Amino acid sequence: MGLSIAQKIISEHLIEGEMIPGSEIAIRIDHTLTQDATGTLAYLQFEAMGVPRVRTKRSVSYVDHNTLQTGPENADDHAYLQSVAAKYGIYFSRPGNGICHQVHLERFAVPGETLLGSDSHTPTAGGIGMLGIGAGGLDVAAAMAGEPFYLPMPRICLVRLVGTLPKWVSAKDVILELLRILSVKGGVGKIIEYGGKGVESLSVTDRATIANMGAELGATSSIFPSDEITRRFMSAQQRSSEWREIHADADAQYDQVIEINLDKLEPMIARPHMPDNVCRVVEVEGTKVDQVAIGSCTNSSLRDLMVVASILRGKTVHPKVSLVVSPGSRQVLEMIARNGALADLIRAGARILECACGPCIGMGQAPRTNGVSIRTFNRNFEGRSGTKSAQVYLASPETAAACALFGEITDPRKLGDLPVLQIPEEYSVDDSMIVAPSERPESVEIVRGPNIKPLPEAEPLPESLRGHILLKVGDNITTDHIMPAGSKVLPLRSNIPAISEYVFSTIDPDFSKRAKQYGGGFILAGENYGQGSSREHAALAPMYLGVRAVIAKSFARIHRQNLVNFGILPLLLVDATDYDRLEQLDEIEICDVAKALREGNAYLRVVSRTHGQVINVRHDLSRRERDVVLAGGRLNYIRNTQR
Repeated sequence: MGLSIAQKIISEHLIEGEMIPGSEIAIRIDHTLTQDATGTLAYLQFEAMGVPRVRTKRSVSYVDHNTLQTGPENADDHAYLQSVAAKYGIYFSRPGNGICHQVHLERFAVPGETLLGSDSHTPTAGGIGMLGIGAGGLDVAAAMAGEPFYLPMPRICLVRLVGTLPKWVSAKDVILELLRILSVKGGVGKIIEYGGKGVESLSVTDRATIANMGAELGATSSIFPSDEITRRFMSAQQRSSEWREIHADADAQYDQVIEINLDKLEPMIARPHMPDNVCRVVEVEGTKVDQVAIGSCTNSSLRDLMVVASILRGKTVHPKVSLVVSPGSRQVLEMIARNGALADLIRAGARILECACGPCIGMGQAPRTNGVSIRTFNRNFEGRSGTKSAQVYLASPETAAACALFGEITDPRKLGDLPVLQIPEEYSVDDSMIVAPSERPESVEIVRGPNIKPLPEAEPLPESLRGHILLKVGDNITTDHIMPAGSKVLPLRSNIPAISEYVFSTIDPDFSKRAKQYGGGFILAGENYGQGSSREHAALAPMYLGVRAVIAKSFARIHRQNLVNFGILPLLLVDATDYDRLEQLDEIEICDVAKALREGNAYLRVVSRTHGQVINVRHDLSRRERDVVLAGGRLNYIRNTQR
């Protein structure tokens, strides 16, 4: 039986386990990437492992999230990141060089290799045929130390693309259509692999847009073939020597097949407040728009900004709309400056932001109260924009540009003839903003600002767990709910005591106070708990507050792994209706939990000391994961195994 693209790459990197869906495997990691919101903690963890130099083929530290410097904290973290990179063999992409996923696609990604990133949108590299996987910073730190990455072997879902995209329909509409079909839970435990003749009509940056938002499906990764289109892109980036052709075998077998006919696709849009709340643009036409934001790691490529500039050329943004544009990289910004597209954007009234994540991560450009914002981003979770009452929609660059001109949600097909783009055969290559690691690492002194605090120490799992349910939440709780982003909270990423004050603050401002009052406890949740970003702070800060277990109907992949990494037990309700039998502030006990993990028992009893009820729960931990939780987290586990 033939292999899919993902299976080929996994088999080439397999260290432990068998490629049986659901069973734990370990793979070798070739590349890692971090960004500054997650990287500081990841490198503190790497330092704690005592490894003198990274053991990957290539590791890159990017600064793209915390670039709004309203105090010294972010700049202090950047100085720490640059000194750590110099000392430990890591390339450092300086502030202003661009968004990690866009820059990695341009300058570092290699078809057929593996990439582990401390950012959930790391699968963007799948647009070039690389297996990119998002993970928590501790997993990335371990990979840099030479440890394998552990994960359940994903099922492989083929999305067969047929036909060709009509005019005014682009890659963003493809992934929005898939989100409409599958939902934000539909990709959990899967790698989404794209094939079919329709793939041949998509550029590498088109493919990267689609792969990027596979994270919103909950997918482990997304990947495209590496073909002649890939080779031309890498040649244009002066990296043709790293190109490798990768296709699925003709007789490859898939666990699921979905077919999308590109010919029939229309402009799509995701309504508030979830990326899968998708409909056709024509269904919400006429909705007044206050803001349009174009950029993010999803849609900030040269092609995306050139199409927006072409639409806006000679026109002016609607007087009631604020238009902001964030180029994805310095390369993109320089090229649109040279070809005149930047002038077209400025002349039309666009406000040009720096090459960074910016509004997507809540760093500025919060909409007005109750404002409608059309964004080419990947997430529209409630409050993520910085304005809780804002109504955020996700759309393609074409749709966003039409909305900016008309002042209301508008089908871009009303704009008439589609502009013809002239994408250059060669890109402007200048890596002067990427700093290579020091050739004399022993001479490098690590710079530690006062905001960088020591890692919290985790305790081994006790024999039994007893405490109160500190919070009961519903379905699709995101990591933004657990650990908010934004300009107020993000600068505290390297200071766990300070950032822990904001845990669940958007849901319950008293959570941190209550957790301290009761000496820790438990979280009760519904389906898909922890969806969204890879931020391990959503596990680490609750651990610091004494949370020892989360009981849920189901978990999102990255957050579940982060819970394990920090010694928090992820438990599943055997009977989902038992969720209704437990309430916030109930006192419960999980009996003989350490013994059950040591002996491999999957089922545990939760006894309600408040009501006298017994609730059955189970875990799906592997042998290794049980040992990690027993040790109090992966850092303790690695230290123990190194002795």
